[in-house]
Amino acid sequence: MPVNDTFHIYDTTLRDGAQQEGLNLSVQDKLAIARHLDDLGVGFIEGGWPGANPKDTEFFDRAKKELKLKNATFVAFGATRRPNVKAADDALLGALRDSGAPAVTLVAKSFDRHVDLALKTTLDENLAMIKDSIEHLRAEGQRVFLDAEHFFDGYRSNRAYALEVVRTAAAAGADVIALCDTNGGMLPDELSQVVHDVLQASNARLGIHCHNDTGCAVANSMAAIAAGATHVQGTLNGYGERTGNADLVTIIANLELKKKQLVLPKDALREAFRISHAIAEVTNVSSSARQPYVGVSAFAHKAGLHASAIKVDPSLYQHEDPESVGNDMRMLVSEMAGRASIELKSVELGVDLGGDRELIGRVVDRVKNLEAQGFTFEAADASFELLLLEEMSGKRPTFFTINHWATTTERTTKSGITTKAEVSVTANGKELSCGGSGNGPVNAIDNALRTGLKEFYPELEVLELTDYKVRILEGRLGTGAITRVLVETSDGKGEWNTIGVHENIIAASAMALEDALTFGLLRQGRKPE
Repeated sequence: MPVNDTFHIYDTTLRDGAQQEGLNLSVQDKLAIARHLDDLGVGFIEGGWPGANPKDTEFFDRAKKELKLKNATFVAFGATRRPNVKAADDALLGALRDSGAPAVTLVAKSFDRHVDLALKTTLDENLAMIKDSIEHLRAEGQRVFLDAEHFFDGYRSNRAYALEVVRTAAAAGADVIALCDTNGGMLPDELSQVVHDVLQASNARLGIHCHNDTGCAVANSMAAIAAGATHVQGTLNGYGERTGNADLVTIIANLELKKKQLVLPKDALREAFRISHAIAEVTNVSSSARQPYVGVSAFAHKAGLHASAIKVDPSLYQHEDPESVGNDMRMLVSEMAGRASIELKSVELGVDLGGDRELIGRVVDRVKNLEAQGFTFEAADASFELLLLEEMSGKRPTFFTINHWATTTERTTKSGITTKAEVSVTANGKELSCGGSGNGPVNAIDNALRTGLKEFYPELEVLELTDYKVRILEGRLGTGAITRVLVETSDGKGEWNTIGVHENIIAASAMALEDALTFGLLRQGRKPE
């Protein structure tokens, strides 16, 4: 029994979400995601379809031994018995029965055309398949839910038959009948009317399962809940085929924060940001920065007007406290920045500008001038912090100066492609020449710098270039394209981003690398020259 049985949060990331294009989960991935979902506190975790494919069968076998759930009930998914076969003799029903899952969700046809064209059986036999399958699994001691597939299309085509599917499933002992907008074509006002009608015409407990093909999956789910559904299905981060399923994170946050309806264990919602991004790492599908509540841009502010208001009261431009979902407010520094943006961002970075209006004015002017040249500090906090420190002290924090660099890339018949870099730097008053090789010119310069500087700064050994992005900006005044490079660096305890802009991609990269290593040494506690 889940923590909250009066209202169900039902996650189908491991089954329906896994149907997303380009998303391929191993058994180990599925076990890791299931543990994260349980930490969030969802009521039900649908693991997949045991017996239908080897991976899901192995997952259920391992889950019996390895998955110790604190909050969630584990669910197996499958279809009703085949036409004209006894439930006890149906092999796929047998796999559900033997899966070890305490609950089973059966998918059944509720659209008369699907019964005729896909199942190739009669409407009465489809009802018998639903009844027999539910009764058989119930007799075996499992809790049974029913997914009424294509319900809303079926309701439009033959309301009486769609309702009979719901009534038959409820009478046979299904705890919940989830009405599925399988094609994702519904709109909230229409959907809520149908849910209300089904509740009036049956004594069934209803759930909702929405897809996002109209961009309304979350809105449709909320409309169904408002109409009386007490079970909502979705996926973490909205994973799913085509345009995805309803995003459970958004639904949960809407219910708890807007409707004041507690659907997770107390304070579990504060883990939403961490868990959303942890699951994104497992799936290897980048999180959307603009995902409601838990996107990194969900509480990010760029316009100077917004920042001025936020300085007075953050709620003036934020619909919720970011901490309620474990997120943070972020100030973005850009050409739109005003004094308030710079002040708030400096506080966020831990740099005290002391309310110095002249200093803040200089920083604002410099940011706007640099952004006009192609810089973008909203994605390069470390470079912006170095700029702040330079304006405060009148001198840029410096540990070394790059005097000269040269790179060569050579293709050989035996060893493929070899890239080498020669770099001349001055550090501690001494000029050094150092060389390095790598899988490209940027990697080669990075290695050359480390090789030469480690004599003075052994701390550089722990730094690692973890990401590298290049964007070609539009040409200006016939001077050709401008290249913007963003570099992400890690010291094993945190990451930071730096930027370089130049007509030459390697020169832009060298600028970003110089900032990255300088900032890294500051993080290690080194004092600049």
